[in-house]
Amino acid sequence: MQLSLRLSAIADMVTEGNRLVDVGCDHGYLPVYLVSEKKIPSAIAMDVRKGPLSRAQEHIAQFGLEKYIETRLSDGLEKMAPGEGDTLVIAGMGGPLMERILTDSASQRESFQEMILQPQSDVPHFRHFIRGLGWEIVQENIILEDGKFYPMMRVVKADFLPAYTGEEEAYGKLLLERRHPVLKEYLLREARIRKEICDRLEAAPEASSVEARLREVKEEQQLIEAALNRYESI
Repeated sequence: MQLSLRLSAIADMVTEGNRLVDVGCDHGYLPVYLVSEKKIPSAIAMDVRKGPLSRAQEHIAQFGLEKYIETRLSDGLEKMAPGEGDTLVIAGMGGPLMERILTDSASQRESFQEMILQPQSDVPHFRHFIRGLGWEIVQENIILEDGKFYPMMRVVKADFLPAYTGEEEAYGKLLLERRHPVLKEYLLREARIRKEICDRLEAAPEASSVEARLREVKEEQQLIEAALNRYESI
């Protein structure tokens, strides 16, 4: 079976031989692919909604993998016991929701060897959050698919976490070090968006709310500029 670019990139990050737990599994494409390719021995596919879980069950049955992939109706990791999996995947959710899931299930979270995480929003804050839990980002990727950018990261537990600069936290230390071509495309797009916002705000009637937002956008522009300068200087 063929995966989307986004799911294929996530699959590449999963350590071979690990038992997978996929939270927010949707159609179950990822665990079905990994088990079919014999990259992993088994998986637990979980979703909070009955509809997506039902579609995942149909997809699993279509490939005859019921023996290897279990499905569970679960809010986050609620229905999983610590030690049932080695690799946790949470993808396609907003950063705040992912933070809530990982905070509410600390014992389950800490039982994994690695986590592959793909937040859809608030990515800088999410990087800060995950490192604050004692997990270091050891692999990063960013995919452009159907006009959308998908940053993702593989994290493992670490005793020492070096400090990040503002641009590293905002746009990914490893992506900057790799001079990832999609990252540059993303940064240039973000720079264009911030310039358009600044132009509109500067043309708007003076107001304290406008001034506060303008200062905020200019700070964001400085971070983007720092990231582009870092990108070009490596």
